Amino acid sequence: MSEPSRCPCLSGNTFESCCGPLLQGAPAPTAERLMRSRFTAFSLADAGHLLRTWHPSTRPGSIEFDPELSWRRLVILDRAAGGPFDREGVVEFEAHWRQGAERGSLHERSRFVREGREWYYVDGDVE
Repeated sequence: MSEPSRCPCLSGNTFESCCGPLLQGAPAPTAERLMRSRFTAFSLADAGHLLRTWHPSTRPGSIEFDPELSWRRLVILDRAAGGPFDREGVVEFEAHWRQGAERGSLHERSRFVREGREWYYVDGDVE
């Protein structure tokens, strides 16, 4: 029997108990959980999850992945609202990447909105 894999979002939980169910279509209970699942989807090149969780008002027609780029680590820096009873939320994060010998990070304040039981990524300010 194999060991459960650690979730790419680095929550400390296993993939099966963290982002796995969300990538399979379960609703995220909070904006932060959706942000974590979107980071995991980027790291696994799961365009379906990214498009499904992107608000229709800002959703692109498609997503292209660079096979040379790997997302390595997610650090949640701040959050405002985005809880199970909120309608809006903001999650500030830094996502670390590697592309060949280059390394870097993306720092963004992402805006989310909840409609019904579903959280959606709307847009973000990259710093």
